[in-house]
Amino acid sequence: MKGYFMELQNLSVNDGEGIRTVVFMGGCPLKCQWCSNPESQGSPANTKGKDILVKEYSIEEIIKIIEKQRIFYRYSKGGVTFSGGEPTMQPDILEELSSRLYDKAIDMVIETNGYFAFENIKTILDRMSLIFVDLKLHNSDDHKQFTGKDNRLILETIESFGKLEYPVVTRIPLIEGVNDDEGNIISTAEFIQNTFKKPKVELLPYHSLGNEKYRILGLELPSSDFKTPGEEKIESVKKLLKSRNIDLVQYK
Repeated sequence: MKGYFMELQNLSVNDGEGIRTVVFMGGCPLKCQWCSNPESQGSPANTKGKDILVKEYSIEEIIKIIEKQRIFYRYSKGGVTFSGGEPTMQPDILEELSSRLYDKAIDMVIETNGYFAFENIKTILDRMSLIFVDLKLHNSDDHKQFTGKDNRLILETIESFGKLEYPVVTRIPLIEGVNDDEGNIISTAEFIQNTFKKPKVELLPYHSLGNEKYRILGLELPSSDFKTPGEEKIESVKKLLKSRNIDLVQYK
């Protein structure tokens, strides 16, 4: 079996506990206007970065890379994190990889935008020690404006996580003038609070580190209107979240 992958990032400490290998899988159903991995957008076999930044690898090739890192996982309580793009866009590859790694007792985490049919992915999710899920905007119309899709399916997926009490960290990519306003933060916080018994949020302030990829692919850069919120704004968002008894976490 072969799948489409952007890269594997070894020695990561930002995407779960301990030292991890992040497996960036190609394909994404959303088209976020600020996306830092534009090469992943589209179907896995027809991404914008195909043959430039997205390559085909067999499952055996991926596992060999991961096996070389096991000593780091062992001593740091780390493992593998599936990211993207959106890893659930390649369910057969993700199923096989996660099954093989589970049998090897390698800890696994997934980063997802939640845009998938939950029942189709449930067996994969059951193998994960942690799920990072993005919640970019709570209002469905606003979500569609900035990502190309409404968020009804995403909210349903997150609610399924809550019902089954999966270990979840909700990630909010904080962007000035897009989703850092009080109204969005309050409605987002109330949704998270009502969904999880022990709600956790990680704030990810906007960055433009992916702009070089746009240049490589010959794509128009994200709008210059997208900016990182100032420290005062970030602190006010944290205060709002904490007032709803939401635990703020940070992986770095």
